[in-house]
Amino acid sequence: MATQPLDMRAGPETALARVVQVFGAARPHHAYLFANARANRLKVLVYDGFGVWLAARRLNQGRFVWGDERQGTRLTLSSEQLQALVTGLPWQRLDDGAVITVL
Repeated sequence: MATQPLDMRAGPETALARVVQVFGAARPHHAYLFANARANRLKVLVYDGFGVWLAARRLNQGRFVWGDERQGTRLTLSSEQLQALVTGLPWQRLDDGAVITVL
């Protein structure tokens, strides 16, 4: 996850360039997440080893629980944390058993 916002008009090439800038390289079978400044839209760039695909999600209400730039320019999420994030749950509160312990 990149903590700095991405312009949601960005296409696959621009998002891939941001992946290389923030993460150093696009690694096969990895997903790279970006949000806009309001955190109500996100884009996911996936490199599957053959090519890239870019998906977008927009919330009509509320915001995604996003990382903070004070934590660095990038964060690593587990698959459970990724699933919680895209559904709008507080992914930072998941422990190793993927159980939300504090609300």
